[in-house]
Order: sequence, then C-alpha cells, then structure tokens
Amino acid sequence: MPRSRTPRRRRALTAVAVAVAGAVTPVADAAPASPCTPGATYGPPLPSQAVTAQLVRGGFNFLEGPTWDQRTGTLLLSDMQNPTGPQGVQPSAVLRYTPPATFETFIAQSGSNGLAVTPDGTRLLAATHDNRTVSSYGLTDGSRTTVAADHLGRAFNSPNDLTTGPDGTTYFTDPSFQRGNRADEQGGRTGVFRVRDGVVNLVDDTLVQPNGIVLSPDGTTLYVGATGSNAIVKYTVSPDGTPGNRTTFADLRTPDGATVDCAGNVYWASYDDGLVHVFSPTGTRLGTISAGRNTTNAAFGGPDGRTLYITSGTSGRFGLYQVRLNVPGNPF
Repeated sequence: MPRSRTPRRRRALTAVAVAVAGAVTPVADAAPASPCTPGATYGPPLPSQAVTAQLVRGGFNFLEGPTWDQRTGTLLLSDMQNPTGPQGVQPSAVLRYTPPATFETFIAQSGSNGLAVTPDGTRLLAATHDNRTVSSYGLTDGSRTTVAADHLGRAFNSPNDLTTGPDGTTYFTDPSFQRGNRADEQGGRTGVFRVRDGVVNLVDDTLVQPNGIVLSPDGTTLYVGATGSNAIVKYTVSPDGTPGNRTTFADLRTPDGATVDCAGNVYWASYDDGLVHVFSPTGTRLGTISAGRNTTNAAFGGPDGRTLYITSGTSGRFGLYQVRLNVPGNPF
C-alpha cells in the first residue's frame, strides 16, 4: 500500500460481495504440496509482453494482501475501510474467495493489510496495523496470536506487508501509511524487520516507506519495494535467514505488493501505473499485466498455481482480477 493510504474512504462492502463465513475445510496433517518442481526448466512466464487481467468481482472498498490457501483452494485477502476514531485507524476484514464466484467474510475485525499462509498451511500471517503488530490467525478457528509485538520495546509504525520462508522466518515492512494519529515510536524511520522464533531483528531502517516484500523461491534473495524512492531493492539472505548486502534490483514508480513464480521471476504491482511489472531474476523487464488503476498487490493460486490474482481499483470501487500465466507461482 503506497504513500498516504489514509484516503481509503469509501463505502462498506456491498451485500452481494460478502456473505457470512461458512465452515472451513478441515486441515489435514500433511503440509500443502508446492506447485514448484525442483530442477524444472520453465519458459517465458507471460503469453505476450502486455497481458490484460479479467475482473472477477468489483465493488469492494480497498483490497490488499491476497494469498492462496492451498488446503481449501481459496484466496484470502484484506479489505480496508475508512480511517475511524480519534487515532485515525483503518478497520479491515479478511475476505475469502472460493472460485468461481463466492466471497465471504473470514475474519471480521482482522486489522490486516498484507497476508501470507504459513508453510505448514495451518495459520494465516498478517501485517496488522490495528495494533501495530504482526499477527497470526488460525485457519480453522480464527484464533489470533501475536508474532511480533515491537522492536526493542518501541511500537512499530504500521506493519504493511510480509513474506515467509519454508523455515518459518518471516520478513515484514513497517512504513507509516496506517499509523494514523498514533505516536511515532520509531523516531521518524520506516523499516524492514525479520522475526524468527519470536525474536525480532531490524533488517534495514534507511528505506523510505518500504512496502511490498517477497522472497525468491530458493530463499536466498529478499526483495523490498521502497515506495518513497521508486525502487525495488534486494538483499542476499544467508542460510540462517539473516539478510546481508543490499543492491538496487529495478527502478519502478510507486512499487506496492509483489509475488514470485517458480522460475524466480518477480511480479511487482505499481500503484500509480496500474500495472504489474514482471522481471526476470536478473532484473530484465519481461512485460506487464494490466488490471485497471491503482494496482496494490498480486498472488499466485488456483489448483495448478498458474492463476495470478491481482487487487486493483479506485476509491470504493476496488476489484479482484485474475489472469492465467505460463509458470506456476511460489506458494510462500
């Protein structure tokens, strides 16, 4: 979510778009299978250099953070509402989309933005700006726990997006977009953090409004969109999950959310462009995917992992879009 997201002003979800959540498919013991085949060789990810996604449903307030739940075959995403109260905090809910056309409220007061399903498929990680933490929700019962409460006793600004690796290490961005009128306890800095086994460490506090964040499929590269600098940066990641050297991966106007495919290609939403820009692992531009104005995020899903879901739209008229691509997406 780029720049000042405080204007997410708009009406509540229409009754046709959201229904009362039903029962969740029971969780099995085995972890979900990855759509990525080790050692596989993939061809070009896009069917053409400029691809247009198709609208699934519109009329939402402001959509963010899509992530695919492989066990239930559903897409989870955050819908954010207008800032409320003296602190100017934006309420949000986690919606669940069951293809081809069912939308329902999964977690009514999630306070969430970016989402990611844990590698074992049992919980939903959420960047939760409502209480300035990273949270975890049970996918069977909706129970909420805190994953990262603060850093060195100081509250985060407003955790925005996150990504997790197969070892359970989670990385998240902390811009100030949803801090509202709450006190700045980060000393004017916005940062990138990692949390592992309950321990929170600072990755980088020199990026201006870090936003989307995603790991490469092999977990050796961490990508972060610096919205305030119109750039995507990358960090090398050591085997223990510690990020190292930072370099510029690509220049991009208002980079928002992102995802990767099994070949390591990077898909980055540009809010101002209204496009998802696709890059090879070396930073070569491969093409774009259009989904209307103000594109916020993207995630792979579907039975074979080859459907890219995109959140995009204008104030009070956000939509979920989809497009079939050639390479399946990385599940984490």
